[in-house]
Amino acid sequence: MGLREKIHGQPTAVRVAPFVIFVLLTAAQGKFGAASAYWFYLAKTLVGAWLIWEIRPFVTEMRWVFSWEAVAVGLGVLVMWISLNPYYPMANELFTKIGFSNGAKTVVENANPNLVFGAHSPLALFFLAAHILGMTLVVPPLEEVFYRSFLYRYIANQDFLSVPLNRFLPVPFFVTALVFGFEHNQWLAGILCGMAYQWLVLRKNRLGDAMTAHAITNFLLGIWVVTRGAWQFW
Repeated sequence: MGLREKIHGQPTAVRVAPFVIFVLLTAAQGKFGAASAYWFYLAKTLVGAWLIWEIRPFVTEMRWVFSWEAVAVGLGVLVMWISLNPYYPMANELFTKIGFSNGAKTVVENANPNLVFGAHSPLALFFLAAHILGMTLVVPPLEEVFYRSFLYRYIANQDFLSVPLNRFLPVPFFVTALVFGFEHNQWLAGILCGMAYQWLVLRKNRLGDAMTAHAITNFLLGIWVVTRGAWQFW
């Protein structure tokens, strides 16, 4: 029995399982030597792309949509993400201060593949390209489906499919933003980012604009990281 047959008729599984698998592979990055950070990123990107392909028939709201609002939010979040960074402690710093490891995100100490595989080597360039492609095309649909399609609505009602995407609900709105924020080391920017993407879903009654905004933010952030050497954002 193929994956599609197994998940058919399981709306929770198709929205949660791909994200959980992606997070587990993320947690393995860097655990098996410095190079493993990049090989596991490649693996989770390929696995994530395959999972998106498999669940696509069952998640009808997972469709890319281009709009001026998506572009505006994507660019706005990028500027906010970069601008806020010097002005608050990162999640790993907060968790270290209170005696806990950073459960919000696995922080890879060496995010620059040039230092692992050699400056401008073919492997370093390959992994840089794989990272940007993964964060642009794979991360947005997986995260938007989990957070905006599933978690937001599930907090409101366990029968989450009965909750319209455009219904504003304060508790799900802020809880989802908090969870989304602390998935990232830049937790404050992540919270505001989660609110912005959720606003798009509420305004448009669909996920596509948020997916596009998310992709624009991530792509341009990836370009910023590589061209400016701002590896802390990875």
